[in-house]
Amino acid sequence: MQLLWQFLLLPLFTALALSESSSVEFTGLPRCGASLHEPNKALRIELNANANCTWQIQRNANQTIRIVFSHFKFAPSSSCETENIKVFDGASTASPLLGQVCDDTDAVPVLESSSDSLTFIITTNSVPFTRNFFVYYYFFSPGSRTENCGGELTGPNGTFTSPNYPAPYPQFRYCVWHIQAPKNSKINLEFRDFFLELDRNCQLDFTAVYDGASTATGLLGKVCGLAQPTFESSSNVLTVVLSTDDANSYRGFSAQYSTAPLPGPTEPNTTLTCSSDSMRIVLSKSYLASLGFGEAHLQLNDPSCRPVVTDSVIFTFPLASCGTIKKDEGHSITYTNTISLAAAGSAITRQRSTEITARCTMSNNETLELIYTTTNNAIQKLAAGGRYNVSMAFYESDLFSKPIQYSPYYVDLNQTLFAEVTLHSTDPNLQVFIDTCTASPQPGFGSLTYDLIRSGCNKDDTVVTYPAFENHGRFKFRAFRFLRSFPSVYLQCDIVICDSNSTNSRCARGCISRQKRATSPYTWKTNTVVGPIRLKRDLRAAEHSEYLTEVEAEKTPNLQQYNFYTLAFVVLISNILIVIAVMLKHHKHQTGYSYQNVQNSF
Repeated sequence: MQLLWQFLLLPLFTALALSESSSVEFTGLPRCGASLHEPNKALRIELNANANCTWQIQRNANQTIRIVFSHFKFAPSSSCETENIKVFDGASTASPLLGQVCDDTDAVPVLESSSDSLTFIITTNSVPFTRNFFVYYYFFSPGSRTENCGGELTGPNGTFTSPNYPAPYPQFRYCVWHIQAPKNSKINLEFRDFFLELDRNCQLDFTAVYDGASTATGLLGKVCGLAQPTFESSSNVLTVVLSTDDANSYRGFSAQYSTAPLPGPTEPNTTLTCSSDSMRIVLSKSYLASLGFGEAHLQLNDPSCRPVVTDSVIFTFPLASCGTIKKDEGHSITYTNTISLAAAGSAITRQRSTEITARCTMSNNETLELIYTTTNNAIQKLAAGGRYNVSMAFYESDLFSKPIQYSPYYVDLNQTLFAEVTLHSTDPNLQVFIDTCTASPQPGFGSLTYDLIRSGCNKDDTVVTYPAFENHGRFKFRAFRFLRSFPSVYLQCDIVICDSNSTNSRCARGCISRQKRATSPYTWKTNTVVGPIRLKRDLRAAEHSEYLTEVEAEKTPNLQQYNFYTLAFVVLISNILIVIAVMLKHHKHQTGYSYQNVQNSF
């Protein structure tokens, strides 16, 4: 019966409400801008192309100005740079910016002044189009409170009503309810009874529902009139707003909410990666949804640095950019940036904004990473590992323009060698300091070593260090007699990396004596190895040995051929001598035994 009664009254109520809405006249106001002193006023504004109109509101003493932009229609596809409403906390556009409204603003902006004046300016571009805006403001006392006007709701289910329900709600009220259910759940909101003033665009009295922890988290819907709306959140937080003017009041609403489990995890794939060049922050969309935010509401310390949005939200930026704050802690250097999840100047919610702070700490020959989220005093931390990218090379001269590209590096005894250590980083304000350089005949640097530099002090008479230059550390020395006893020598250098702007860093202190080093240990450093180095005489000896081997190899086939011919000749002569001997023997045999005639005895 109640539903039938509402159905029969709806046409009459709609016609009455629309007639009331159309009867609100705004005569006597300038078309473009005005100075306003009334305690409350509604403005229906219509502007065309190339407008630049300013309104100034002056309040009474001990009161605050609240302004509601309940309807705005800019030119289609207009950008925030060319068409916008800017609201300033003061008597001119030189006052602090309270907020900005654009075509893509997904909220019903409600702003409050902290001074005795408020100024807003509407700017339009050159596109021929009729823009429409509905704005109303009123003065109120900040200390005044209305029963049942907003609050914090927790738990898996609950109920709440508009002020005075079921009696008519009060005029000029702005009530905000924050609903927070258990983690890994979503909220189903149902208005069992709903009766607000009706107008064409819900410009006067309305209820707005946001999918998150504040009014900056995506508008699910704006409702007025006689209805029974329902809403579903994408996470465990929801925000409900009731805004009223002074025209007409009705019984308001009665609402209840319940919860259901969310499918799958809500905080996966949230990582921070640090390197010598950049910081990379990856936030999953489901994690942001669990906080009540979307990718459109995120910004770094420098808002112009925007994320890449795929299946995740990814911020990648050089260490020394995007508002990153660098701090030299003495034993480490930290880089910190903050992702803000509630933009400055957004609609008032009386809710703490959420921040995700990412910090890279460069220390102890590695990069330690920390990311934590603060929301209602809750802290979540993630950690990972990395290290500085440092290399070392020899150069042909003190110009350090042509590196030695071959290995081993053959040198003459007492030849001057030029070495450079380079930190590969996008931070231009880092300084490289060569703390210690040691030579050893083994690449593993065993017990046999020789110090060239120790704790920033030159230990070899031939060592000369150059002044720091950008991300480079440079020094030279002469090839030492150490090489006469070993075929190869390797060089290992410990490198300290400091903030070049710090006057009290390890790099600025230079050479530290043994006594000072005992009281001020600086153990964080990285190291790099280059080599082997060999004497050119070894190269010449190796080349000579190789030459002799080749000559002997060439002689061997000739000798073998000569020996073959000699042996053949000897065999031939031997055969000839044997033949002659046989023939002589045969001749002697015939001479000693000649035939005789047999004589007869007869």
